[in-house]
Amino acid sequence: MDYNFYALISRLKNIDRWALMRNADRENVMEHSHMVAVLAQALAVIRRDVLGLPCSPDRCAAAALLHDATEIFTGDMPTPVKYHDEEMRRAYRKVEEGAVTKLLSGLPEAMRAEYEGLLRDEGGVRDIVKAADTLSAYIKCLEELKTGNMEFKSAADSTLLKLRRMDMPEVDYFLDNFIGGFEKTIDELSI
Repeated sequence: MDYNFYALISRLKNIDRWALMRNADRENVMEHSHMVAVLAQALAVIRRDVLGLPCSPDRCAAAALLHDATEIFTGDMPTPVKYHDEEMRRAYRKVEEGAVTKLLSGLPEAMRAEYEGLLRDEGGVRDIVKAADTLSAYIKCLEELKTGNMEFKSAADSTLLKLRRMDMPEVDYFLDNFIGGFEKTIDELSI
């Protein structure tokens, strides 16, 4: 039997992000998911190794790779639309749940439990993945601002405020120690 889970996941590269904004550098969901995985692993390592709290960097990275997998069926819904009101949130959650079910049906039964845990955020990694997702959005804003695209100024300001209000020491640590590098040129980054 042919299963389609991985073929569907490969389609994430065809879904553009930030569709309502003018982008100097286009980003697709697959690229975004990779960056969110890198950031989720970093936040988990900070939580575990710097803050001394239990956390699984591997699990966080794996969950982050698939955090937007449902967008294969839903597309990248702009945040202001997706979270407009409670009715819209409930409706979107229902659509996402249907997408998760459809994705899981593309796997052999023996593999579903592992992916179900990642797609449905079982294992307590949601806060790390959400923070990494927001960090990724902030980094995108910084990159756009570096090109002179002021359309991302308001998004950068509100996203940074959201990150600071998360009250997550690992996020603050990342912002204080790593975010400055994203504002530099490649020559400035050379060691």
